[in-house]
Amino acid sequence: MVMATGSLVECIAPVTYHNTSNIGFLKKNQQHGATTVHNAKQLIGDALRQRVENIDHEFCEPGDEDTFFVADLGEVYRQQVRWKMNLPRVKPFYAVKCNPDPKVLQLLAEMGNGFDCASKAEIEQVLNMGVDPSRIIYAQPCKTNSYVRYVASKGVRQMTFDNADELRKIAKLYPEAELFLRILTDDSSSLCRLSLKFGASLDATDSLLALARELNLNVVGVSFHVGSGASDPVAFLKAVQDAYAVFNQAAEYGYSLHTLDVGGGFCSDASFEGMAQVLRDALDEYFPPHLGVSIIAEPGRYFVSSVFTIACNIIARRTVEDPQQVGNGEPSYMVYVNDGLYGNFSSIMFDHQNPVAKVLTSSSRFLYDTDAAHATTADAGAAANTNGTEYSIWGPTCDGIDRITESIRFNQTLDVGDWLYFEDMGAYTSCSATRFNGFTDNHDVIYVCSEPGARALLNMH
Repeated sequence: MVMATGSLVECIAPVTYHNTSNIGFLKKNQQHGATTVHNAKQLIGDALRQRVENIDHEFCEPGDEDTFFVADLGEVYRQQVRWKMNLPRVKPFYAVKCNPDPKVLQLLAEMGNGFDCASKAEIEQVLNMGVDPSRIIYAQPCKTNSYVRYVASKGVRQMTFDNADELRKIAKLYPEAELFLRILTDDSSSLCRLSLKFGASLDATDSLLALARELNLNVVGVSFHVGSGASDPVAFLKAVQDAYAVFNQAAEYGYSLHTLDVGGGFCSDASFEGMAQVLRDALDEYFPPHLGVSIIAEPGRYFVSSVFTIACNIIARRTVEDPQQVGNGEPSYMVYVNDGLYGNFSSIMFDHQNPVAKVLTSSSRFLYDTDAAHATTADAGAAANTNGTEYSIWGPTCDGIDRITESIRFNQTLDVGDWLYFEDMGAYTSCSATRFNGFTDNHDVIYVCSEPGARALLNMH
């Protein structure tokens, strides 16, 4: 097996399949799920093992033992399959802000997806990949003047608005733009609420459409966003109903809207199917296929959350003596790792995530994907978990808030030089990492691929 940072690791042989809209193929693909997951774990484990076993902790150079990611691009492909199975009418425009990893973007582009961009840098990154400007939506209702001029020069026409001042700005800088009126939604059940900042209320949409017509602007659709990490499917139903009402309002001003953008909020866990069913039924009721309305969405975490696994090295350990426990049990420990809240664990602060530590190595034993890697659980009937040794996990900075885990118990004894790993670290992690305290925000990614279809699309051999 050949492996290098920034390259694909050898995996199962590719097949020549390129049409991810073929539902028959997708159903057949899903039947092999258990085997695929096993292959994925094997590839990720091999990559983790090879990397950590090649580090000489006694004599390595500064940076050699830094945090690193393993990304399984096959998981992106499986999420595309899952999306097409559940929302066949909805074309994804991936939210680049969630994770702008270049290999992820390349695969998403090869699968025919569009891109939701919110800044010049994101738009530039996607255009530099050779993506046609028509596959980009500038989904930022309040845009920088110079950025509007930039997208006009690049032919990126689709963009959102939610207020009168933005319409006047666009009329001045880019009157040829194709505009989506972003409406307010109920996002109270989401992890990250966006309606506090964006979205026109239904009381304001009529006057905005009237102004757009007065300015001779081209309004082509309606967009909404039920919040990042949404948990209430009914929010999609209500938003689709409101969008339908705005479509009818626009018709009164002579607009023939042709696109509905249902935004993001989709999670990659088991909630997706239920969420998708509510949205699918709402779309079929209010925007049935015969109307010819194109449906797009802006999923982010859905595609990448489960793609990335991060490995962190334990750089220090501190014994915590509890006076009440002296002579009655083992001490607890504070362990310090080389990543934290100011780095790739920024998702704890900004995305309300709760990453769960697992033991990758302990006393030179490699424990990935074994029972020994997991935290202990409380005995049946016990008031609290007292099994194993208690640890708190801290980041490397000098800030006291830089704590990843307040309390976790392992049967393994953790010491300096051991490694921990955290799964589901692909969404809002590296993209919001900082260089606080002089620590790097740029960490290696080792790519593996557990899906032959993805390898074929990327022309990897």
